[in-house]
Amino acid sequence: QLVLVARDRSRLQEVALACENLGASALVIPTDVTDPHACSAMIQQAVSIYSRIDVLVNNAGMSMWSTVEDTHDVQLYQRVMAVNFFGSVYCTKLALPFLKATQGRIVAISSVASLTGVPAHSAYCASKHAMNGFFESLRIELAGTGVTVTIVAPDFVQSEIHERSIGADGQPFGRILDGHSRFLTAEECADTIIKAMTRRKRLVFTSWRGQWGRWIKLMSPQMIDWMARKGMADADRH
Repeated sequence: QLVLVARDRSRLQEVALACENLGASALVIPTDVTDPHACSAMIQQAVSIYSRIDVLVNNAGMSMWSTVEDTHDVQLYQRVMAVNFFGSVYCTKLALPFLKATQGRIVAISSVASLTGVPAHSAYCASKHAMNGFFESLRIELAGTGVTVTIVAPDFVQSEIHERSIGADGQPFGRILDGHSRFLTAEECADTIIKAMTRRKRLVFTSWRGQWGRWIKLMSPQMIDWMARKGMADADRH
């Protein structure tokens, strides 16, 4: 029994049909997660139909490709934070009483960018750092309730997030990163997330790069800075 939430009803219905073909039941609720009232209505509708919430996956996200100096409209930062951070906060806060009743699971789809800085991605990194701080704090607060928090830190995944990233002008960047075909598929990423959620893990990476990067930053922060600069320079050449 699934509740599918996003703004695009037609895309949601496509996903719902795919889920139903696999034997699941799927409820489509078009919702803008930046609107707390819409989030509240969504949670209430889900509970009115299914009577419970066992798992909440906070996956709504957007990215932004622009240096700090090139970003003249600071409201673009608010736009990214509204989706990536506050959308997760609203849904989690509203679902929490129902999750406590079922000793459920909260999943926060963060990013390896939450562990370091990435040039030309300051807004995205800031939003994911905020997510980590919020959900790590919440995990501690929920000790003894039976509710667990799993933070997932993917790196490169085959999705539309890169192509639909906004630029300094606030418009879709329309850029597909070099090597996109070699990225982790969405299905592979989802499989990793489901396994981590089922096992109630605290933190999971979807690749060796994330795992190694975490330790390299502790041992040699300068190395991580160099790797981030090089990665973005390589991307700019394509």
